[in-house]
Order: sequence, then structure tokens, then C-alpha cells
Amino acid sequence: MSLILLLVIVVLLLGVVPAWPYSRSWGYGPSGGLGVLLIVLIVLLVMGVI
Repeated sequence: MSLILLLVIVVLLLGVVPAWPYSRSWGYGPSGGLGVLLIVLIVLLVMGVI
């Protein structure tokens, strides 16, 4: 389970990098959403749910 979760996080990190011309104007939206997701996952890991 944690390997799949790690792979999904890596793919999401690659997706929020504003390296493509069409995504430069998106601002901090995608990376902010990923940050919230990472915080939730860290809290779940600390609580022992995952």
C-alpha cells in the first residue's frame, strides 16, 4: 500500500511542476492542492491509519 502511495505522490509532484507553457499561468493552485494532500497523508501516517 505504501509503495503505491509513494508512486502516486511522485507522479503528482511531476505533474505540478510548471515546466510546460500552458501551465505557467496556473500559479500556485496545483502545488497548493498537492501540499494539502501531503499534509493529510502525513497526519494519517502519524495517527497510524495508513
